[in-house]
Amino acid sequence: MDHDGGDNCRGPYRSSSIYPDLSTADLILPFDFDFGFNRDTEKASTIKTPMSSQEHDLPSTASRTALETPRDSTGGNGEKSMGERYIISWDGPYDEANPQNWSSVRKWTAVMIVSGITFVTQALSAFAVSVYILGFGIGPLVLSPSSELWGRNIVFNATNVLFVAFTVACAVSTSLPMLTGFRFLAGCAGSAALTIGGGTIADVMPPEKRGKAMAVYVMGPVLGPSLGPVAGGFLAQAAGWRWIFWLLTIIAGLMTILTFLFLRETYAPKLLRDKARKLQKETGQEAYKSKLEIDLPARVLFLRAIIRPSKMLLLSPIVLGLSCYMALVYSYIYLLFTTFPLVFEAQYDFSTGTIGLAYLGMGIGMVAAAVVVGYTNDRQVAKMAARSGERKPEYRLPTMMLGSPLIAVGLFWYGWSAEARTHWIVPIIGTVPIGAGLLFVFTPLSTYLIDAFTTYAASALAAATVLRSLLSAVLPLAGPSMYDRLGFGWGNSLLAFIALAFGAIPLVFFWYGEGLRKRFPLDL
Repeated sequence: MDHDGGDNCRGPYRSSSIYPDLSTADLILPFDFDFGFNRDTEKASTIKTPMSSQEHDLPSTASRTALETPRDSTGGNGEKSMGERYIISWDGPYDEANPQNWSSVRKWTAVMIVSGITFVTQALSAFAVSVYILGFGIGPLVLSPSSELWGRNIVFNATNVLFVAFTVACAVSTSLPMLTGFRFLAGCAGSAALTIGGGTIADVMPPEKRGKAMAVYVMGPVLGPSLGPVAGGFLAQAAGWRWIFWLLTIIAGLMTILTFLFLRETYAPKLLRDKARKLQKETGQEAYKSKLEIDLPARVLFLRAIIRPSKMLLLSPIVLGLSCYMALVYSYIYLLFTTFPLVFEAQYDFSTGTIGLAYLGMGIGMVAAAVVVGYTNDRQVAKMAARSGERKPEYRLPTMMLGSPLIAVGLFWYGWSAEARTHWIVPIIGTVPIGAGLLFVFTPLSTYLIDAFTTYAASALAAATVLRSLLSAVLPLAGPSMYDRLGFGWGNSLLAFIALAFGAIPLVFFWYGEGLRKRFPLDL
């Protein structure tokens, strides 16, 4: 389905070129910061009603008009007679088949399963970093469009099975090239949940609840690299490196079974297409068509879907800018991982097992930040919407403004305490704000892309994932030489200064993001 840009690329949010009713009180962060905005502006008393959750996946107005030459003939299965065609939609606004109307238990089950998959696939990403993360950069280019063509569930189930198979192959590898090759393939398969998990949340959660759901979901991709080495270090020391992969196989196999049993299809176009085909089979008529179906050859649809993430990355300043920001801060995790052996083994005499404990500081910061972001982000959006009278994706961004300062503080702390050879707990404490800052960037940024590109949320996140994974694969290779030249103090200070410079991105997009989306519409 083609988007004409503009409003269609912003999901359930309405457009406005400025923020006429915004005051300092609108920028509700987890702390009371004053950005110096005008406090005297008159507040709006009501909120414009956004699109319903059932509408956000529908084609543009022009597409609907082309499909639906009006006739007053409506059946009992959500179909509407359009000449010789019956356009299939949901059976009213409360149709239980619509994932947006699922029970809370069913919705949160989907979120938890997807988050669990990302945790498992990320848990040992610190092992053989570059080749595995490179797989995360390749997989999304195929998996994201596949989910938008054939649905989320088949992609989750197929890639889970492949991930288990490739991990078993890693465990029984007899040479380094064999291990490297299967590690890469495991990364490609493991990227599915990281790529389309946000799309699943867009499928089941309305905008006012996505902040909390995303805070839970991102715990997998960001907490996995921090906690995985804790168990992996002791296991490798006690039983050898192969048992790391056997343990991962067992856990991934369990998640595969849970996914088969409890995760159901969430993608609205796939569900409505199945509904139309069921009616075709029952009635023997080919006139039943999904409201979201596009009358194009399968080959054309696939090629269009394949290039969509790249198209969004290259043609949208919003997607490109935020993807670069996410790539930078995410790659810092893996760059720091290259320094942990140098710092904690060489300077503090940690063993192979105990060095995994050095990763806990970052994990603690992530958990604390996830609680804060999950509690405040949706409330912040609701309050700002009440003030201005309408919901906008940009209202997710003030929370993200805390990310770069926290990351910079942590890098200064960690770098200079390691340089000075202080007690080992001091550099570990320094990684706490780094982990917290990462969550303050990752969660609202991902939610913003979902809100702004709801129907194609998976493609928007795939674009970000590709860039993030490629930089995370390459940057750690430069880590040792950088620290050899600059030392831990100035090396991490350089990273901190870069993070502070990138911290201007959420501020710029908060004020000008809507205008940029209107100026650079995407024909998807």
